Amino acid sequence: MSCKCVLKNKQMAPQLQAVTEPVWLGEGPHWDHNEQALYFVSIFDETIHKYVPETGKHTRSKLDGKPTFIIPIEGKKHHFVVGLNRLVVEIQWTGEDQTARLVRTVAEVDQDNPNNRFNDAKADPRGRLFAGTMGHEYEPGKFDLKKGSLYRIDPDGSVHRLESNIDISNGLCWDLQRSAFYFADSFEYTIRRYDYDVETGSIANAKTVFKYSDHGLEGIVDGMTIDTDGNLWVANFDGRQVLKIDPRGGKLLQKIPIPALQVTSVTFGGPDLDQLYVTSASMNRGEEQLPPCGSTFRLDGLGVKGHPNVNVRLQ
Repeated sequence: MSCKCVLKNKQMAPQLQAVTEPVWLGEGPHWDHNEQALYFVSIFDETIHKYVPETGKHTRSKLDGKPTFIIPIEGKKHHFVVGLNRLVVEIQWTGEDQTARLVRTVAEVDQDNPNNRFNDAKADPRGRLFAGTMGHEYEPGKFDLKKGSLYRIDPDGSVHRLESNIDISNGLCWDLQRSAFYFADSFEYTIRRYDYDVETGSIANAKTVFKYSDHGLEGIVDGMTIDTDGNLWVANFDGRQVLKIDPRGGKLLQKIPIPALQVTSVTFGGPDLDQLYVTSASMNRGEEQLPPCGSTFRLDGLGVKGHPNVNVRLQ
């Protein structure tokens, strides 16, 4: 039986393919459903990226600083919010190589910790920007701890600190059906659940719903997304895998090997939102990370679907 036939069987192993050339620290994947394109960043290369599966075209543009996320702005074609060091900026970019232009600064955070930088960020179901920061990385893999915060930036540009004393902000996603917001502080090796109010954007009543130590997992919690069944898909940095987790019962449902040690983030994409794009890094922390480490991968045949990513709303 050919591979094309067995892909329809949800019990078969997922199909994995590296779809981009390696970068230094790939992060922040965002699938633009209208453009059918994947946007992501390479933080230490100081570049934003676009990958179009239909053509295989992969373009990039260098910025003046470390970009940590890139999310389209609702109603403004070719305009994006980008985390740049401690700033949220608006960028204009047509997607062609080396053509990105800084438009304006939207917000600045962590003025009391000038060496901090943004890490993970996403728009909530109403288009508010949830963005977290982390402490200074003074050596590869060594950070100033408990310096980060989690912020909500509303369409009017107002900044609201939701959490503080964070090591590395990661893994933001929402389950509207269950009024839940999921978040990870990576060095806690856990996933938190908050009660989420979609009308106000407020979060409350944090509780731990998954611990790495309960399942013998190594590495840390990095970026994550959620499928339409309410299960989390989590990048296991330093674990060479993606995890499928049921946060309602704290169950580890599936482990999918990735041929890169440093798996950084995930997002659903494709015409039917049934493909999982996985970013990775190739950071040398005493051991060279050879290709395909640092590539963005695509997983097919998972038997699940994700939600469309939301654009950021700005006035």
